[in-house]
Amino acid sequence: MDFRFTPEQEQFRESVRRFAEKNLAKGARERAHSSDYPWDVARLMAGQGLLGIAIAEADGGQGGSLIDAVIAIETVASVCPRSADVVQAGNFGPIRVLAEYGTPEQKQKYLKRLLAGESVISVGMTEPEAGSAVTDLQTTATPDGKGFRVNGSKIFTTHSGYADVMLVYVRFGPGLEGIGSVLIDTKGQGVRSGKPSKFMSQEEWVQTYFENAFVPAGMVVLKEGGFKKQIAGFNVERIGNSARSLALGRYAYERAREWAMQRRQFGRLLCEFQGLQWKFAEMKIKLDAAQLLLYRAATNADRGFPSPEETSIAKVYCNQAGFEIASESLQVMGALGYSEEELVEYCLRRCRGWMIAGGSIEILKNRIAEGVFERTFSQRPSSSGP
Repeated sequence: MDFRFTPEQEQFRESVRRFAEKNLAKGARERAHSSDYPWDVARLMAGQGLLGIAIAEADGGQGGSLIDAVIAIETVASVCPRSADVVQAGNFGPIRVLAEYGTPEQKQKYLKRLLAGESVISVGMTEPEAGSAVTDLQTTATPDGKGFRVNGSKIFTTHSGYADVMLVYVRFGPGLEGIGSVLIDTKGQGVRSGKPSKFMSQEEWVQTYFENAFVPAGMVVLKEGGFKKQIAGFNVERIGNSARSLALGRYAYERAREWAMQRRQFGRLLCEFQGLQWKFAEMKIKLDAAQLLLYRAATNADRGFPSPEETSIAKVYCNQAGFEIASESLQVMGALGYSEEELVEYCLRRCRGWMIAGGSIEILKNRIAEGVFERTFSQRPSSSGP
């Protein structure tokens, strides 16, 4: 088994590195501390072919593979961690679901602008009463003439403050089979945004309310029974989540490594202290192990949608490794690492959020255990009495 990149992948990585160093190195710290979406970066990436990397050429994408998109995230993040979010938005999650399951009309209306870096799509899953138990969602889509009336709300939605369109999980009917998804313009009639709130990462989100919002039948992406397909698409979101966790952990590691080779205390370089040598050895082991698990999940994807088990394993390990490595790197750098003068503290905050977003590590461990024991385990209380 060959663990090396192909010559084409190496060439691609080098071209992305040159692009990032030329266009993204300057202003990296300012982008990280801004709650605004970096539209200028999105347009530059569109021109470079970094949006829609794994989307079919017929749909306006590059026709590449998921591993190519992962390479882009890792390489961009090594120069500008915040800009890796743009690669994520243009390749993983709802944009992927739209490209895979959307109608030609839906793609014409939305996908072209998304791939041009002129728009961004968000996914409306989480609700006030439906988080990890997403099948408890209450947002309804009720038939009305040549479309549906949508009522409900979504919270903690990435990009919700500036997305032009949202892929909304809705309930057409009861039970798991009643769940599907629709596309809703965020500025449309019957759509209202709450006041902005911030995560610990300083990213802003708004609660989105759907108040009898009309959705034409042509904007239905997946009808009743489409939930499993949507979750298959969401596995791609987890690949992007895992890649950013690992990439930001690696960014912090590299900054700490440089610091340890130049900072002196007690008359010696930090790297000459055995205690720190062991820290870096442990971090390097975690980085290598996480990367192998991530690459396995990405390269073994079937029709572009990875294995749920391999994706869960990769995400859990990459999330934990990214956070732990960023934390240790901050410790190595001391007050400087804790300061906003460096992006190590930013990497720590971002990695912490990804342990929750996209499926918490606890829920994913439940899914992994189901594969171990080859059976499902309901997290709901038994309906039978004592």
